[in-house]
Amino acid sequence: MRFLVLEDDPAQAAYLVRTLEQEFTTGDEVVSCVVSANGEEAQRILRRESFDLAVLDWNVPGLDGTQLLQWLRVWQDSAMPVLMLSSRGSEHDVAEVLNAGADDYIIKPFRPKELQARIQRLLARRNPQVASAVERFGNWEFNRASHHVLYHAKKPGDAPPESLELTAREFKLALVLFQNMGRVLSRGHLLESAGYSADEMSSRTLDTHIYRLRNKLGLGPARELNLRTVYGRGYCLEMLGEADPTPDAQDQTRPGN
Repeated sequence: MRFLVLEDDPAQAAYLVRTLEQEFTTGDEVVSCVVSANGEEAQRILRRESFDLAVLDWNVPGLDGTQLLQWLRVWQDSAMPVLMLSSRGSEHDVAEVLNAGADDYIIKPFRPKELQARIQRLLARRNPQVASAVERFGNWEFNRASHHVLYHAKKPGDAPPESLELTAREFKLALVLFQNMGRVLSRGHLLESAGYSADEMSSRTLDTHIYRLRNKLGLGPARELNLRTVYGRGYCLEMLGEADPTPDAQDQTRPGN
């Protein structure tokens, strides 16, 4: 799980990051927080990286939290959940931020358990199956407990479900792609989701995983899915009918070529 934190007070930022890591680290879930103290810097980060949720302070240098939020919603057309965390607590302030597109608002100082509950609600709204051991996406079934992926034929009775073998990291990578269908995920986001630490990350490692997933899952016209490269950003899994028609829509080259 990956969070962007916009907070210009170092002590507040450290406390918030520590709270997020403690409250959302469960089992093999990897929690990562990217912190920015400046709205313009956060904007640059958001241009190249993807996140599961953003926690924004209002009064920060550069772009303030509401300006960054408006940029996300209007210019980036981003549906990423955004929680505003601010000392400003008047009815007018709360209404202004919610009308600008924030999903929730917490007045400082925050209470850790309340923060956890509100963020869990926002994440569950985006992916209602997140707490389930088995997640289904159309013809695809992901079993978190066994790390098995089943592909069901389009018509019941056509064929028994096909069991697809993936490594533990391939399973995590495939699951986060299916959970974010139609959304561009950055390379760092994908590698963290697969369980890699910062010093293990490399473009070649991710490209190798992507190549294997395309082959093991049979991602292509027969299964109406396209796992495409978004140059300079990362990868996007989408239904073929929604795929980008440009020549770069799908990169089928072998890693390293």
